[in-house]
Amino acid sequence: MLQVRVLAPHQSCEAAIKAIDADPTTANLVILRGAALDGKGDVLLFDVARETANAIVDALRSLGIEETGAISLHDNVTVISQAADRAQAAAGGHPADAVIWDEIEDQAREDAELSWSFLTFLVLATLIASIGRYVDQPILIIGAMVVGPDFAPVAAICLAIARRRWSLLRPATVTLLGGFALATAIAWLVWAVAYVAGLVDFAAATSGPQTQFIVKPDAWSLIIALLAGCAGVLSLTAAKSSALVGVFISITTVPAVGTIALTLAVGAWDEARAALIQLVVNVAGMIIAGTATLIVQQRTLHDPHKTLAAKTRRRRARRG
Repeated sequence: MLQVRVLAPHQSCEAAIKAIDADPTTANLVILRGAALDGKGDVLLFDVARETANAIVDALRSLGIEETGAISLHDNVTVISQAADRAQAAAGGHPADAVIWDEIEDQAREDAELSWSFLTFLVLATLIASIGRYVDQPILIIGAMVVGPDFAPVAAICLAIARRRWSLLRPATVTLLGGFALATAIAWLVWAVAYVAGLVDFAAATSGPQTQFIVKPDAWSLIIALLAGCAGVLSLTAAKSSALVGVFISITTVPAVGTIALTLAVGAWDEARAALIQLVVNVAGMIIAGTATLIVQQRTLHDPHKTLAAKTRRRRARRG
């Protein structure tokens, strides 16, 4: 169950109460009259099944509450209540399969913005990956994959395309590409200084059978990227974040960026080009699969209570 808090002006509150009460998948409605700081608004608290949360949020939005008040969703709430059990049973389906689009979009907006923490983790992951390639140690490559935060803006790009949230597309793309560019530049500078100082061996930087896959992009690279993109988006929308670790260690984005920096520093242009192709293939594969997964979810995970919002809008239109 989700716990929902609604802050609404008096004139919208009665319509909101009717919309909530009419939905059998809601329970435990609490009304706090005049609870807003200025005394001109009411607060509503209630529980709703995850499967029908999108419909009830749409219904509340159709009342203009988004502009005049606030709607807050609280997940991972334990509700011990027979009324909540009945509401959950009325929803049908399984809560783990429900996609709360407002929740996903809110997270995507946060992930789309470039931050110092994102850049720091990406630079550190790139340095670890480049060291892993230099010493030919797959365990370091895996570690770099786990540390790398690059899937977050990739998921935001997928959501922007699938849901047509174009305001997300530009910042998410800038975050992803800008992060890769900065991480490559910093790692290149470190390796270039070390190479000039005689601390880096050209042969070691351009060989290593255990990590050779980074500079050997092939059809399998694309297949794995497609599967990882699908799994990554599903893990986010289905609130199965533990599966993201498997996604991180499946894609060869950060290892490719680290290898690009290393090989550019020593002048191995062919390997740098191959690593760049690997990077492009992985990013493109994840975006294609992630976007397709979101589109399929929108079309197949149909909410049987979605008509509630439409009915509310029709009632308002008749009153107008």
